[in-house]
Amino acid sequence: MEASSWDALRKQARRLEAQLDDQMSAYRKLISMKSDGSENDIESDIERSLKQLQQVNSQMQTWVSSGGSEVLSHTLTRHMEILQDLTQEFYRLRSSLRAKQQHASLLDLRDFDRAKFDVEEGADSSDQALLKEQAAISRSTGQVSSSTPSPHALVLLF
Repeated sequence: MEASSWDALRKQARRLEAQLDDQMSAYRKLISMKSDGSENDIESDIERSLKQLQQVNSQMQTWVSSGGSEVLSHTLTRHMEILQDLTQEFYRLRSSLRAKQQHASLLDLRDFDRAKFDVEEGADSSDQALLKEQAAISRSTGQVSSSTPSPHALVLLF
């Protein structure tokens, strides 16, 4: 979208910045709730708006480079800072969402493994019971043999 004047570029930049603020607010709310997959749409919208704002800033840079005043340069710098802040916040929020999704995924896998283990344990419960009984017998036998003197030791006592 080609703008013909500095004022038109500034208005377009402010409109995009306000739009991005609204989109980021909606994205923050979406992140705080349970993810349902709709974040991809808003992420695409935010990325598109960020690119548009970058293009407007580039057009403003061209305007300033072709003989704009120090005031215009200062205004451009401010719009570039806003773009940088919005971009960084978006990447931070997206990273936070990805970490949250990965954490939820890992918890789901752990719950799945635990359920799988419970099913396997239930299926082999007779085998498990026999192994536990054998271990208990071995422990008992070891305790009895360590507390009872050997026959050879008994002969020496008499």
